[in-house]
Amino acid sequence: MTSSPSESEPLIRLLWRAHNWFRAALTTAFETQEDGSAISAAHVTLLSQLPSEGASIAELARRLGVSAPTAHQWVHELVAAGVLTVESDPRSARSKLVLLSASGVRRREETMQILAGIEATLAGRIGADTVTALRAALEEPWGSPESVAVELPGPSTP
Repeated sequence: MTSSPSESEPLIRLLWRAHNWFRAALTTAFETQEDGSAISAAHVTLLSQLPSEGASIAELARRLGVSAPTAHQWVHELVAAGVLTVESDPRSARSKLVLLSASGVRRREETMQILAGIEATLAGRIGADTVTALRAALEEPWGSPESVAVELPGPSTP
């Protein structure tokens, strides 16, 4: 018997749990590397949201859902670790651009290999077809989040 959406866990909670599962698996994989290249869960999250072309700290903060000072602190820590650089943004003289360093690019390549292994392990646990369907659903265009509000039913009157 299936439960109705109102009786089951909200999808956002399930997605958050899945995000945390991937982040914990990746963080644990880094901790087990012999080169001492442990990286925090916060750093994994930031790096997962950094586009290849770079981003401002404000943009990273928006993507991560954290304050600009928090994003700035994480960026500073990753700069100190040699994974990121902060350079002048060629599009705006007043803005800085956060980019992967050469070491960061290598780290991202390693990370992508580890993530592929994690995804393969997940496919072994829940089924390759399930992972394929999950990926397909997440890759679909969902429309803007703001457009959802106009589609919601109004409050019911007693």
